[in-house]
Amino acid sequence: MRGEGIYLFDGDGRRYVDACGGAAVSCLGHGDARVAAAIAEQVARLEYVHTGFFTTSEAEELAQLIAGLSPGALNHVWYTSSGSEAIEAALKLARQYHLERGDERRSRIIARRFSYHGNTLGALAAGGSTWRRAPYAPLLIDVALTDPCFAYRFAEPGETVEDYGRRAAESLEQELLRLGPETVMAFVAETVVGATAGAVPPAPGYLQRIREICDGYGVLLILDEVMCGSGRTGTFLACERDAVVPDIVTLGKGLGAGYQPIGAVVCTGEVYQAVAQGSGALKHGQTYNAHPVGCTAALAVQHIIQDEGLLGRVEAAGERLQSLLAGRFGDHRNIGDIRGRGLLLAIELVEDRATKAPFDAALRLHERAKAEAFARGLLIYPGGGTADGRSGDHILLAPPYNVTNNELEMIVDMLSDTLDAVLPS
Repeated sequence: MRGEGIYLFDGDGRRYVDACGGAAVSCLGHGDARVAAAIAEQVARLEYVHTGFFTTSEAEELAQLIAGLSPGALNHVWYTSSGSEAIEAALKLARQYHLERGDERRSRIIARRFSYHGNTLGALAAGGSTWRRAPYAPLLIDVALTDPCFAYRFAEPGETVEDYGRRAAESLEQELLRLGPETVMAFVAETVVGATAGAVPPAPGYLQRIREICDGYGVLLILDEVMCGSGRTGTFLACERDAVVPDIVTLGKGLGAGYQPIGAVVCTGEVYQAVAQGSGALKHGQTYNAHPVGCTAALAVQHIIQDEGLLGRVEAAGERLQSLLAGRFGDHRNIGDIRGRGLLLAIELVEDRATKAPFDAALRLHERAKAEAFARGLLIYPGGGTADGRSGDHILLAPPYNVTNNELEMIVDMLSDTLDAVLPS
């Protein structure tokens, strides 16, 4: 099997259009020779060193780049090997922050329904994906789940998106008061929801109100940008569009574009100093933290994104793809919503456009769409349970940042053929 740009080729030579980057990972497409050369040179020079003994110039340079691209006081970086591990580290960092300040009571986490933060036990506990959590429920820590910010599904008739966003944010304060705010250490949310609900951006003003609530009660704000960060929505961090700076943000996927496994936790100077001036070290670590080859790959990827101005391309291509989707499906009786930000976009499939009623979950429409698309040589990232955790289907698209307009048109044409095959005639 091999990859070239937006295409993947299987062992028989059949070509597939990768319209989703796997799981929104391959942000530069496949087979970039520049990244491959950087990795090969790094492996030949130094393949691994434990952070308990050494740092490396690659890890230091990448940290400086991430800090320079991140807004506000987000200027300290901890590396992991995946997004799930980044969430685990972020939760531990939040707990230790409060301990260093002498506030042992703060151990509770609040997250949102219809969210996903990873498959390790801590990350899974902080997620609101019902079907992912169910088999492991007895093993999960107790995390309080509050309302999502999902206007298409939960805004009241006649309610403006802004009013809905304020109402959704107030559910956090209500949950804080129910639990006792002095017991809560952090609120965790995806800036733009990815896999569980399908590219759901926050309502205008929602995150700003969330920031105010967290500040008012001394709760850390952790934003999960494993999928939507690293440029996927047109800015390095998706929260830049919302004029909000979290205390901690997690990265993954597009950070290394799939060329090597890498994730990161980025925190503010205040969070860092609480630990640095307290016990002096985060009480956490893993074998491959700050892996030099992973850091080298991420550096190469991020330099290409910056040097080629691809964040601007993400914005332009995202607008183009959204326009193409609206033109093709905007009046389709089974397409309820077309949404997203940048090159993280989704369409939601409904049985009745007027009532937003989802298809029967037993139809497993999203799985059928994936199979039909695959048969046509198109890779999409579908999801189920979009409407209520059980029913509802969406299709997520996340092509590479350097996708061409012709490739966008090809994706929409192939998606149209796919939906013609699976939706009622």
